Amino acid sequence: MCSLRPVHGPGPKRTAISTGMPLQTETTTAPAHGSVTSAPHYSQMLDRVRYEGAYPTLERADEAVHCVLAALGRQLVGDERVDLAARLPVEAALVLTAQVPAVTPLTGWEFVKDLAQRAGSTPAGARWNVGAVFAAVSQLVGPELLDRIINQLPSGYALLFGKAELHQPRHRTGAY
Repeated sequence: MCSLRPVHGPGPKRTAISTGMPLQTETTTAPAHGSVTSAPHYSQMLDRVRYEGAYPTLERADEAVHCVLAALGRQLVGDERVDLAARLPVEAALVLTAQVPAVTPLTGWEFVKDLAQRAGSTPAGARWNVGAVFAAVSQLVGPELLDRIINQLPSGYALLFGKAELHQPRHRTGAY
């Protein structure tokens, strides 16, 4: 079950809400590829999630980040998982990669229901948390990686990431 976790990171407790400005980043070395990439500070990610989810405290935003990224970590595999972790703040990447991927990934709706059950909340509350965290994640990863992540996952995730989910038209067989 997801539980309230303390806000991580050095420095005083932050209470400012992000105004939608781009996240400042620090240069880090991604261990899996050995390449240099930019990742935001965890406190900036929390500010963004707090803003997107209209959470009253950073602690509540931190809880949402931990629950949602742990659930996403059970769904993603391969290069998309590694590349996503490389673009997240270290604290968030550790939550994502600490999870063992599921044998059979969940659809978007099953993902929300599973998260609600694990967090002891309603599907509506879980959907709200997913929307807030995925909005921040979408800003961090950029459109190319986001498309790769959505293409790897079963149906329903595009909408969770705030994108339209377009389906190929099915051709009818037989006579009309």
